[in-house]
Amino acid sequence: MGGSINLFSEICGLIDSYGGRDTLMEALCCSAKLVAGLQATRNPDLAQRCATVSSKISGARATLRLIDDLPVLQYSLEYGLGAGEPDRFTAVLGVMSNMVDLLFYPIETVCWLAEHKVLDLRRKDAWNYANSIFCVLSAHLNLVRTLRRFSLHRDALNRQDLVSVARISLDLLQAVGSLPRGNLWGGKLSTFQMGAIGTLSAVLGIYQILAARRLNK
Repeated sequence: MGGSINLFSEICGLIDSYGGRDTLMEALCCSAKLVAGLQATRNPDLAQRCATVSSKISGARATLRLIDDLPVLQYSLEYGLGAGEPDRFTAVLGVMSNMVDLLFYPIETVCWLAEHKVLDLRRKDAWNYANSIFCVLSAHLNLVRTLRRFSLHRDALNRQDLVSVARISLDLLQAVGSLPRGNLWGGKLSTFQMGAIGTLSAVLGIYQILAARRLNK
């Protein structure tokens, strides 16, 4: 009974935080996509329903991201020019990453609204391409900055650090996979593969949040 209460409490804690809420929705979205890809030939009707659920959750996540842009903006303002980073190169990467994220979330929301015909965009493909590019840039800058930090503190690395690299690498793999064909492996991954990558990334993200909270207790 106590274990169930603790699990429920941890889930509620995730929902109460911006990062936890976004990661939970990512897990649900990608899990639905994973099932859709798995059932594409076995049960097309179920696959279609799961794909619809994934799309709806993705849209809700994009909308909440736009609403929750204030914490992101606050973090960017507090980060400033990266005075707390170990060196100037890492600070520059941090500033660039924050700028990309602040542009990415509104563009993602606009693309979702256009997809569901709430907005009428004349160049919808261009917006979708820009959305994918910003997603790739965000993941790439985050990965490079993380690897740079770890290279400067390689003697103090722990399990959480390795999980961080694994998760960001999965995010980059998924982001490039969302690009149109002709861009690296863009458009070459199946729905099942994209769902599996996203689900694993989200699971690692949830693990990181819970592990960090337990350490801070």
